[in-house]
Amino acid sequence: MTLWTSADAVAATGGHTPCDWVVNGISIDTRTLMPGDLFVALTAARDGHDFVAQALEKGAGAALVSRIPEGVAPDAPLLLVEDVQLGLEALGRAGRARTKAKVVAVTGSVGKTSTKEMLAAMLSTQGRTHAAVASYNNHWGVPLTLARMPEDTEFAVIEIGMNHPGEIAPLARQARPHVAMVTTVAAVHLEAFDSVAGIAREKASILEGLEPGGIAVLNADLPESEVLGDIAALEGCEVRWFGRKGDAYALSSAEMEGDVTRASFRFEGQEVTAEIQSLGQHFAMNAIGALAAVTALGGDLTLALQGLALWSPVKGRGARFTVALPTGQVTVLDDAYNANPTSVGAALTVLAATKTQGRRIAYLGDMKELGPEEIALHAGLAQHPAMESIDVVHCVGPLMQHLHAALPEAKRGLWVATSAEAATALGAQIQGGDVVLAKGSLSMALARVVDAIREMGQGSAP
Repeated sequence: MTLWTSADAVAATGGHTPCDWVVNGISIDTRTLMPGDLFVALTAARDGHDFVAQALEKGAGAALVSRIPEGVAPDAPLLLVEDVQLGLEALGRAGRARTKAKVVAVTGSVGKTSTKEMLAAMLSTQGRTHAAVASYNNHWGVPLTLARMPEDTEFAVIEIGMNHPGEIAPLARQARPHVAMVTTVAAVHLEAFDSVAGIAREKASILEGLEPGGIAVLNADLPESEVLGDIAALEGCEVRWFGRKGDAYALSSAEMEGDVTRASFRFEGQEVTAEIQSLGQHFAMNAIGALAAVTALGGDLTLALQGLALWSPVKGRGARFTVALPTGQVTVLDDAYNANPTSVGAALTVLAATKTQGRRIAYLGDMKELGPEEIALHAGLAQHPAMESIDVVHCVGPLMQHLHAALPEAKRGLWVATSAEAATALGAQIQGGDVVLAKGSLSMALARVVDAIREMGQGSAP
């Protein structure tokens, strides 16, 4: 199915091309490029122009470039623009403009990606749904998602993230959502903000992109909820509050049992129950917000609940699998993609609630970008209520050394500087019957610990 013709792409970007072409996908990475893709030569750690010749050799239908790269013929299928990033953004805006899709955008300090996946599962039961892959939520991820959107899309889910002030609103204006959801506000990226209230204001700036008559879906349980509500009032948009303090969208209970969370909601005057295929009250909270967003788009609640029943966390974001060791099975909670005090607390709660015949073991890596309070925030994890039910905590990284020192001696495992060292020592630390959590900021590479556990035995699929 054709995604872009050369004529449409030229009209969208104001660029020019030496020949006619069509593409059926868009790629920014030659390692995952499929034949017929438009290769976008972004500049990041490397200049994408260095890979254009390789992309065309692999079957790319065309390449979006700002110059003719070395080794590429002048009459090759190229879309030449002044700036590749701006060209991608223009293509994204045109992709958004040509579709009649109902669009929901989601942001938040924690839970963006899992909520985006929930929304995609719910909406896929109701029509042709397009959603961001992985965590494509930044200055190139959002326009890439929009540019990849087929014209006949009926529902779209766009994830929007940030690291610094002023990043969310421009992305929201590109996405032009009909519904915008804020999952939560927490102490994340404090190096770039003066307070958590400042983070709330940045998250609420997603409302600047709402289409006329758009709806905000906001968390009612936060200390910063009033900040979110004030900004929604300034934007003049309808608000649907969710959470334990929600009005028409309230979480009544969330009980963790076995491998599932059974949640009860008060939803627009009716009692609704749902079974979520993962442990965690935070997943139940995200689910009710997602349900509120789906119905705000005009979606059917019953179909949305059917879609929710099919959702489960992805690798690195709470996925669970087992590994068979000679001494028995080990259960692994793979939450290694990111970390902040809120998400680590939620992960520890899940670990504490997981039934096991052995020990509950946590491998925790440094939480990044927490600003001047980073030492206290790491050490403070020792006081989290879930720690009472956790047997051993292994700490990875210089900041986690402060948690290691604050832990009771009976719970204090290894402290190592890197995840590579933690992975090397695994054999002596884990045995059959244990349940093991891996959690840390992405740069700490706790995925190495997860992969090392897989390699210890015969891993089953998540």
